[in-house]
Amino acid sequence: MCIALFTTAHPDYSLICIDNRDEYILRPTSRPHWWTHPVTGKQILSSRDLHRAEQGTWIGVNKQGDFAVLTNYRESALDDVDQNISGIKSRGGMVTSWVGGLADNGVAQGVDTMVHDDRVKGVGGFSMTCGKLRKKDTEGVAIISNRATSAGDVPIVGRARGETWGLSNTTFADPNHWPKISMGRELLKTTIEEAISKKHSPEELVEALFKLLDHDTLPVLGDDAPLVEYLNKLRHSIYVPAVGGSKQKQEMAEARSRGRQEWDTAGSTSTMEASASGSTAFDTGMYGTQRQTVILVDLDGNVTFSERALYDPNGNEIPRGEGDVHVRFRIDNWDKWGHELIQ
Repeated sequence: MCIALFTTAHPDYSLICIDNRDEYILRPTSRPHWWTHPVTGKQILSSRDLHRAEQGTWIGVNKQGDFAVLTNYRESALDDVDQNISGIKSRGGMVTSWVGGLADNGVAQGVDTMVHDDRVKGVGGFSMTCGKLRKKDTEGVAIISNRATSAGDVPIVGRARGETWGLSNTTFADPNHWPKISMGRELLKTTIEEAISKKHSPEELVEALFKLLDHDTLPVLGDDAPLVEYLNKLRHSIYVPAVGGSKQKQEMAEARSRGRQEWDTAGSTSTMEASASGSTAFDTGMYGTQRQTVILVDLDGNVTFSERALYDPNGNEIPRGEGDVHVRFRIDNWDKWGHELIQ
């Protein structure tokens, strides 16, 4: 169950975002790379989900500073709390839509379009944190969910310095904050305070944030405990080690028997085709934290996008740091949007 944490508390950065993607480890996924939105022509930086034909993403940013981060949550069918409803449309397409140009006229207009055009419907349960990065922001960061029926239902955060917030597989408005969210917020505050006091370099800060994303407090249920027994435990740990029963372990062993597999270092998806059954759920192999992402946006509009892969495409573990991809760029027209950030 994914977690995304955000802060405006570091004086050298407009925004810091960190994210764990918890997923079936074998789910086909590209590495971060620049790609062109097929309709708007926007240049987007993200990894892409290769299982579904839409090849959407859970976290992305474009050169104009539009960004979005997605977390899913469980919607129950009737009275069956164990039934997870997925939508007809890919949730990852929500992020693609936002960074594809939906926020060109500002966050408020983008939110209004997404809600009133029913783009939030038919995708299952989700929350998406999205905004427009600018030196003199403004409008703040929106948190859109599939339950929004009007723009008034969308919380706006991040308008002030010193804020820290988070999302996991529940709604932002849920009063019963999951332990991993509360824990993550406190650890992020502590990490930022330490980075400030020790004057960490950007590289040191990124590494400290990756360390936070490795915080593992998941209760151990036994060697062959199936994923279903872990579902209500996942909310207690920021990092999720590989979990699954004997069937999932056998599927992992079969995948690993194919040996180690490298990605195209340029980020191309040419060697990894989307699944032919891309409209169906993927539930092969063990489940756990598959990718970790750290995004730093400094006061000059320089973005550092760092992704750490923990497993290769065949499910082989990758030592920490050996699966890292770092992309740096400057946001176009950084100085030309919005109003002074509230002090």
